[in-house]
Amino acid sequence: MALLMAVAISASAQDSQLWLNNVEDAKTLAKEKGKPILMSFAGSDWCRPCIMLTKEVFEDEKFKAYAQENLVLLLLDFPRLKKNKLSDEQTQHNEKLAAQYNTTGEFPLVVLINGDGKVIAKTGYQKGGADNFIQYLESVL
Repeated sequence: MALLMAVAISASAQDSQLWLNNVEDAKTLAKEKGKPILMSFAGSDWCRPCIMLTKEVFEDEKFKAYAQENLVLLLLDFPRLKKNKLSDEQTQHNEKLAAQYNTTGEFPLVVLINGDGKVIAKTGYQKGGADNFIQYLESVL
C-alpha cells in the first residue's frame, strides 16, 4: 500500500511512465540500455524552481522524447506537505542518495550518473525550457 502511495505521488509530480524511484532499478536499466541516469532531487510541493523545472522541462514532450531515447530518469522527491508524504522506505532511500550526491542540500538538483553511480555532471534549474536543457545534456554527455 505504501509503495502504491509513493508511485501515485511520483506520478502526480512527474510522468510516472518515465520516472523511476529506486536507484538500483535505475542502475540495472542504465547498464542494460547503455544510458546515463538523470537523478532529479526535487521538492515537488514547496520548491518553486523545482516546480518550474518540472513544468518547463520534464513535462515538455520534447524532453520526454529525448529522455525516452537517451536517459534513465530517477525522481528523488522531498515533499513537505503531509498529504504528499512518501513511505518511510522511499524517504530513507531518497535521503541516502541525497547524502551521497546532494551533500549541500540544493533544490532542484539534477545529477547525471553512469550505471555504476559515477557522477558525470550536476546542474539545477536553467532558463530556456526543454530545448535549452536538452542542449545542456548533449554538451555534457
